[in-house]
Amino acid sequence: MNATQSLGKRVRHLQRYRQIAQIFIRNGFGWFIDGIGFAEFITLPKRFFTDAQRRESLSTVERIRLVIEQLGPTFIKLGQIASLRTDVFPPEFIQELTKLQDEVPPVPFPQIREIVEMELGGPLQDTFRTFDETPIGSASIGQVHRAVLWTGEVVAVKVQRPDIERQIRVDLEVLADLAQMAERRFDWARLYQVSDVVAEFTRSLRDELDYTLEGRNADRIRKIFEDDPTVYIPEIYWDLTTPRVLVMEFVEGIKLKDVQALEQAGFDRQRLAANAARAVFTQLLIHGFFHADPHPGNLAALPNHVILFMDFGMVGRLTPDMKDRLASLVVGLMRKNTELIMRGLYRMGVVPLDVDDHKLRRDVEMLREKYYDIPLSQISLASSVNDIFQVAYRHRIQIPPDLALVGKTLLTIEGVVEELDPNFRIMDVAEPFGRQLLKERLHPRTIGRNLVSTAMDVTEFLVDFPKQVRFMVQEIGRGKIKVQMEVNEVNTILSKLDRISNRLSFSVMLLALSIFMAGLLIASALAKSANLLWRFPLTEVGLILGGVMLVWLIWAIFRSGRM
Repeated sequence: MNATQSLGKRVRHLQRYRQIAQIFIRNGFGWFIDGIGFAEFITLPKRFFTDAQRRESLSTVERIRLVIEQLGPTFIKLGQIASLRTDVFPPEFIQELTKLQDEVPPVPFPQIREIVEMELGGPLQDTFRTFDETPIGSASIGQVHRAVLWTGEVVAVKVQRPDIERQIRVDLEVLADLAQMAERRFDWARLYQVSDVVAEFTRSLRDELDYTLEGRNADRIRKIFEDDPTVYIPEIYWDLTTPRVLVMEFVEGIKLKDVQALEQAGFDRQRLAANAARAVFTQLLIHGFFHADPHPGNLAALPNHVILFMDFGMVGRLTPDMKDRLASLVVGLMRKNTELIMRGLYRMGVVPLDVDDHKLRRDVEMLREKYYDIPLSQISLASSVNDIFQVAYRHRIQIPPDLALVGKTLLTIEGVVEELDPNFRIMDVAEPFGRQLLKERLHPRTIGRNLVSTAMDVTEFLVDFPKQVRFMVQEIGRGKIKVQMEVNEVNTILSKLDRISNRLSFSVMLLALSIFMAGLLIASALAKSANLLWRFPLTEVGLILGGVMLVWLIWAIFRSGRM
């Protein structure tokens, strides 16, 4: 974002900038507003900068959480996504962000009716026989209503809040500007790469604003479990779904967070825990596409201990390569193998060039000792993955966002199953999946595919290498790339190269002179007639010229002192 664009956005969104500044200052962060240069283009009463409210009774991270909640839906979502990045932010900050609440008052029904009718292109009663005015759930982006179609199906209608898209777009522009301002002024902002976090968050939130993407996520996960009777995914009504309205099958179950109701309904809590954990590991480790927010409010129990998944706005994706890296890390940790863990960390994220390999190895050794002699069934898989991410955080190793989602997902599902059954060991469910991953890695077909892929990469590199070199040379010639080299004893090396080149020049000169003279002598001997050309003393003149050139070359070489 250049200076002109930033200025234009600040003028357009001046009122929002002022609101943000007031909230920061009111919670004791006036130093931040002043430090990033915020006060230079907004005018605030002096009393805002001296307000010490909340400073004494709350910690810094608690005040950060309050700021986020007061800033509204966009910033709450940002905080929730930031809480997934255990590799980027310190533990105390992550812990506080997990307390962020996304419960907001519902939108009045007339506004909901207007949005649904506009999106579906007709009066509400043309599509729905009944439509409950009171929502069954309300969040920062949308709210859910129960309705009945004219064909008799009971559906859940998720409706986006009015004007939320514009509000979020404005906040995202302001956020990007604030992040750049902070990185210019504060070392910690550059360390945490705040602009990158905001960019990642922007992509995620824009996806969440499009309900058709959420519908496709649900369809994809339903396909994963089409032959599994222990998992149920609601059906999407695509003819009634738009980017702002999502209509899906209404399925009523008992939320897994309501343990008392589950017991009263006669559910086996251990069986529910096993089915929920198995469903998450199937998505995560086998298919590489998973529900990234399986908290107790998004999971419910249906008859026969079937697990119902809801709300597919946040999903994670793992490529086969990412699954392999994650498996390497976990296997290395379980085998107490420092080299495997180190290799996995280096392959998993972007390692800074200035990383202290000795300190990193020491932290990995400490992590290995933590799990030494502990039975596999007693190890928390979520804790072990998050421990690895904490090591990554300390050494500024950037973890891909989807891999960061893995730790959060594992931590969430472990909390769910432990609440259902405190004696349940999630590793008992995870271990078979781990063994399957190892079998896949060692299968000849997998090894062959990896070898072919590596060979293709090497071939492509060799084919493109000359083009890349030519491109770099052209860019250097245009002055777009500056190359600075520093070689020890460079003068000595250049001196030796000069001597070698001078000696080669001397030898070539002698050889050329010899060939020239030999040619003249042969031509003179073969001459049949004494014409004018051969009467001229070519041999003598050639000898004189060659001698002069030879003397000049020797003099020049000796003068340079590099013979």
